[in-house]
Amino acid sequence: MNIPVIFNFLESLDANNNREWFNSHREQYEQAREEFEKLLTAIISRISLFDESIRGVEAKDCTYRIYRDTRFSLDKTPYKTHFGGYINARGKKSDHCGYYVHIEPGKCLLAGGSYCLPPNIFKAVRQAVYDNMDEFRSIVEDPQFKQYFPVIGDSFLKTAPKGFPKDYEHLQYLKCKEYTCCYYVSDDFFRSPDSLKHISDVFKQLKRFADFLNYTIDDFE
Repeated sequence: MNIPVIFNFLESLDANNNREWFNSHREQYEQAREEFEKLLTAIISRISLFDESIRGVEAKDCTYRIYRDTRFSLDKTPYKTHFGGYINARGKKSDHCGYYVHIEPGKCLLAGGSYCLPPNIFKAVRQAVYDNMDEFRSIVEDPQFKQYFPVIGDSFLKTAPKGFPKDYEHLQYLKCKEYTCCYYVSDDFFRSPDSLKHISDVFKQLKRFADFLNYTIDDFE
């Protein structure tokens, strides 16, 4: 597993994001993708020690295409400048929560949660958070969890969602537009010889959050 190969390619791609350069450096891309899949395979092996549901998941089924969809974007650069992998027991397109690994020079992270849930499922998840607030808070306010994930959600409503009291004590957990959490790391995090152990520690905490959400989400699958 050669992590510098991944960063070197992505840095070069960021500086030369065009089809001509990419086609002439396709071998470099294939090498970087192979190294990223090796990393995901090692991470899957570590996670499977505490989450049996992802045993048998293959790295190649967790990765995303490097080609950008530019149809509705002002940015017409053709390629993503990151590698992303979503380790999910039910497939990367499932609503089931899993573990996300993102390598992008200067913007690396580990994350998870419920992204772009259908409205009916998201409504059920929000209701589950409200109905089981003590359990939810015991997870997200635990110092062991918060050292990696200090904030739940990426964007928020300005006021209470419809059907919930505006003066509710823990309203911040109901105003989330998505139930996600992210741990931002430096590039050196993945280059460290102890990176797999650190990734395992982070995802052990994430599993608690994912288990809470999946209890509701999986009723719809």
